[in-house]
Amino acid sequence: MDSLDFSKLGGLVSVVVQDSETGEVLMLAFANREALERTLKEGLAYFYSRSRQRLWLKGETSGNYMRVVQVLVDCDGDAVIYRVIPAGPACHLGNRSCFSRVLAPPTG
Repeated sequence: MDSLDFSKLGGLVSVVVQDSETGEVLMLAFANREALERTLKEGLAYFYSRSRQRLWLKGETSGNYMRVVQVLVDCDGDAVIYRVIPAGPACHLGNRSCFSRVLAPPTG
């Protein structure tokens, strides 16, 4: 935890969530120190909801929990990857990944 820099995003770090078996990126979220501590302690994916201004356990309402098998820290210490085993879709729209829309490259 000491290697993390929570100062750049107002007490938060970016969290990329990746399926531990397929490598697919499932979602992007944020975590404060408490969310990361609970994730490491309990083995479930905790985040900090910026819109609700509170700790958020992924799956607490949907049942789509994510078991965290590994947490990787980037070289700057301001982002982490949760490598997870998902119990269902990651996206609140019901998609496996929140990254399901394709943005077309510029033409010409």
